[in-house]
Amino acid sequence: MQRVRVKIEGLRDAMTALRIAQMGADAIGLVFAESPRWVSPQQARAIVDVLPPWVATIGVFVNADADTINRVVDRTRITCVQLHGDEPPQIVGDIKVPCIKAFRVRDAGWLGEVRRWLDGVAFRTNLAAILLDAYTPAVRGGSGKRFDWDVIADARSSGAMTGIDPIILAGGLDASCVQAAIETVKPWAVDVASGVEKSPGVKDLSKVADFIRATREGDELKSEFWL
Repeated sequence: MQRVRVKIEGLRDAMTALRIAQMGADAIGLVFAESPRWVSPQQARAIVDVLPPWVATIGVFVNADADTINRVVDRTRITCVQLHGDEPPQIVGDIKVPCIKAFRVRDAGWLGEVRRWLDGVAFRTNLAAILLDAYTPAVRGGSGKRFDWDVIADARSSGAMTGIDPIILAGGLDASCVQAAIETVKPWAVDVASGVEKSPGVKDLSKVADFIRATREGDELKSEFWL
């Protein structure tokens, strides 16, 4: 049975990150943009250094230029970059590590936005995945809001998702709803921040455990990417 991957977003200390990796998380998100979950390069490097090599470390940036991102990559040794702003597609070819591009979903027009952006990516091999998050005017991510997952399910059932996968699903996920989200969207991975926290940037390990356990339940995943 194929298993959805789990990314726990917004870690700020090494021991918590290591414990979450031991619980079965596949990726740890480190936020370098303005946020209650922000980490310095020094904090991020301490987290990267304690994690096993099979756990991805993903740096989240908002509208940073490639030179800035690459300097952080060199200092921290993160293995992947998440672009969560209005970055141009050309930046993908200028970044040293694989990239994830985030899009905030408001309505069914999300698909056209993604395809237009993808058309501008010259180095598609350096694009690891597309992340779909909820649109909230005040913040770029981590709002705890969810969007209508049916717009993704409708696109998949109509065949319009060809060439879009792999998808990472974010936005308002927690242990109570993640399995329904997986069954509806059929993502490659799920991303959670506020849904496993006591407060912004402070993770609740019991919520993390419940979340990871919930992703292991349900039917076999079936989509273009999983075939």
